[in-house]
Amino acid sequence: MAIMVHLVSESDGPQFPNTTYSDAYSDDPVTVQGSNSFQLSPPHYPSPWGTGQGGWEAAYEKARAFVSQLTLEEKVNLTTGTGWEMERCVGQTGSIPRLGFRSLCLQDSPVGVRDTDFNTVFPAGVNVAATWDRGLAYARGQAMGAEHRDKGVDMQLGPVAGPLGRTPEGGRNWEGFSPDPYLTGELFAQSIEGIQSSGVMACAKHFIGYEQDHFRLVAEAQGYGFTNVTESVTSNIDDKTMHELYLWPFANAVRSGVAAVMCSYNQINGSYACQNSKALGLLKGELGFQGLVVSDWDGHQGGVSGALAGLDMSMPGDIHFDMKTSYWGSNLTVAVLNGTVPQWRVDDMAVRIMAAYYLVGRENNTVDINFSSWTLDTYGYEYFGTSQGSPNTVVNSHVDVRADHAAIVRQIGSASTVLLKNTNNVLPLTGEEKLTAVIGEDAGSNPLGPNGCTDRGCDNGTLGMAWGSGSANFPYLVTPNTAIQNVVVGNNQAYESITDNYAFDEIAALASRASVAIVFANSDSGEGYIEVDQNFGDRNNLTLWQGADAMIKNVSSVCNNTILVVHSTGPVLLGDYKSNPNITAILWAGVPGQESGNSIADVLYGVVNPGAKLPFTLAAAREDYGTDILYTPNAGIPQVDFKEGVFIDYRGFDHHDIEPVYEFGFGLSYTNFSYSNLQIAKTQAGNYTATTGYTPAAPTYGTVDNDTASYVFPANQTRVRGFIYPWLNSTNLTASADDPHYDLPGFVPEGAQDGSPQPLNPAGGGPGGNPELFDVLYQVTATITNTGKVAGEEIPQLYVSLGGPYDPPVQLRGFERLSIQPNSSTTFTADIMRRDISNWDTVSQNWVISNYTKMVYVGSSSRNLLLNATLPL
Repeated sequence: MAIMVHLVSESDGPQFPNTTYSDAYSDDPVTVQGSNSFQLSPPHYPSPWGTGQGGWEAAYEKARAFVSQLTLEEKVNLTTGTGWEMERCVGQTGSIPRLGFRSLCLQDSPVGVRDTDFNTVFPAGVNVAATWDRGLAYARGQAMGAEHRDKGVDMQLGPVAGPLGRTPEGGRNWEGFSPDPYLTGELFAQSIEGIQSSGVMACAKHFIGYEQDHFRLVAEAQGYGFTNVTESVTSNIDDKTMHELYLWPFANAVRSGVAAVMCSYNQINGSYACQNSKALGLLKGELGFQGLVVSDWDGHQGGVSGALAGLDMSMPGDIHFDMKTSYWGSNLTVAVLNGTVPQWRVDDMAVRIMAAYYLVGRENNTVDINFSSWTLDTYGYEYFGTSQGSPNTVVNSHVDVRADHAAIVRQIGSASTVLLKNTNNVLPLTGEEKLTAVIGEDAGSNPLGPNGCTDRGCDNGTLGMAWGSGSANFPYLVTPNTAIQNVVVGNNQAYESITDNYAFDEIAALASRASVAIVFANSDSGEGYIEVDQNFGDRNNLTLWQGADAMIKNVSSVCNNTILVVHSTGPVLLGDYKSNPNITAILWAGVPGQESGNSIADVLYGVVNPGAKLPFTLAAAREDYGTDILYTPNAGIPQVDFKEGVFIDYRGFDHHDIEPVYEFGFGLSYTNFSYSNLQIAKTQAGNYTATTGYTPAAPTYGTVDNDTASYVFPANQTRVRGFIYPWLNSTNLTASADDPHYDLPGFVPEGAQDGSPQPLNPAGGGPGGNPELFDVLYQVTATITNTGKVAGEEIPQLYVSLGGPYDPPVQLRGFERLSIQPNSSTTFTADIMRRDISNWDTVSQNWVISNYTKMVYVGSSSRNLLLNATLPL
């Protein structure tokens, strides 16, 4: 056999040991679920096969009809990328010329079409979270989907819910939404629905436990000098935490009909995510996911092991970048022919891929791929990675797909700007200030241009986008310096700016004369393959970059009207600035995209009344979070134990009674709101029942021709060097592929080839889990009144207390962004589903409502809970 295999360490026993542990803050036990170094993920076979339930029925009917026509090598072609840089997109499957089926184009990123031109750069996911606006999440997704579609993309590699944000320094937290699973789940789902409404497959990523970039890939870690790292980091997560925290938003994604899920680089309890049968079983079995699982690029760790565990598509196809050899391709063909991978499993892969294709109507939305990920030149080689084919191929048509999406970017940018401090209502500014000074490198341009650093891998100028594969090329970047100057000069007032943080004397001289000094500062991060100032993806600290702290101190020491604007990928330490009387206002503006300057100017000058709320907690010290990056490997396989359980971000602060600087959900407005009249109405929902019964047997489509001569590379086909094909080198399977692991005892896990009917998961039965989890048990209403003089937007938040000793004091379970005129009231409404007041029971392996008293709170933040009532159970 040819399939190279990483032998996973999966063991028998209950999922994740149930042992008492001490939390990250103290020696007091906080829960009874284990999270221990070197714990093992249990095997879960066979991999669940798709049934087409939950809105996928029509897509599955079309997919089954299509796959029934395919030969084995054509099915394999659907599952395997053709190799890194071999075609136009960051990932492309093989094609099926016989049926006129073009290869599938998979393309980053979650903020816009990556590695091309004439595309929009949208605000980051963390900004969408700060809007707390489902409608804006959908609109952004729809616009991004349309741009991917019009570039010829079949699958947009986004949105992101992993990392969730366990550690505030996490390099890729900005790509996702919030460390709160409810907020993330709601906006994750809306983003997916928006993307897919444009006829493009969304890919929810990264599944699961990918909470730091340090040690995610062995070669990457060793390249940074961590030579003792032998395997990727393992996230050791207990069963309760997995269900109540990290799996939660993926249940929303599945329920929303997401087409694809990307498995992550890390291991989960000692088994790689892309071949972790237990984790993929949670996704496909318990959550009822009907689409395809695609590997992260270089995340495919083994051929047979990945196939049998539930991986459906290998990207970009190579074992490692540029290796031009694959775990799958011809090796998967061999594995099916020799019986190691059953036909039903490869058929299930193909059906899942095609069902995802039909689900979003790709057959009606196909556009020719009109860009290249590898060059912006108009002409280039047909096969860029090996400089083969005609060098005069048109590889970029430079199609402008932006439409009017700049308006959405500007709107989200301002709607996500959180007003944290506003002493004596110094904001909004009038534009009539006699001398406005704008100070700070973060206000200005990158001297190399907005795209001057590859994949935005630097922190020069203003932070409009962070770095990594989640980036895209700016069509332009409006800096704060430009936008604010336009407002001030338009009012015929004086304006000066300094964008060198180290011009100490000049800054002091300007700030001392200014009527208002607006200072800009940032904190950047990104993906681990890029290092910026010794930050290997993850941030080394929670302080401001570019020497901004000294600059802010310099300005505020001489100007008693200093306004601080922060662009950052996540939490930063702002305690000193909150207490500084000369700093009259603080705003957090996140990573706002191409309209950055216009968005912040709209808020500063009152064109937009800020309504955003923090999607995370801002602490006085990094230690207050109780979680951190593992910066130095603690073993050859670095072990990250999620011992804090569900107590991350505000849940941990509340549990340990730690005072934040600004709490989760906090945000000011230019007006004021009051809360009253909390009402709870109980519905007539029935009781919860576990799902019972069996699946149908695993179906097969067509037959496999056992004549190996049928699968030899065709004589009339020209072989492109390095291209990954499904065909064999000879009729001898051993000669075509040789795998030293094949004859090892236990190579095929017990039950992995079993296609007989399987018991249904008691907590499953529908998209996202047991359908009764989504029964509405209560409807909560409250009256919100604008008591100020200007129209504004308020975001009432509903929290519940489940009452148990190992439950967070409160957990977000509802929110709504409301626009309210002055001296007017409106009604806030939120549904509480059974899922919202349930705990995961590790014994019954199902959701239960405990007997503890349940409380409901409604307020303007997680610590300003103005209304409360007991849930009538």
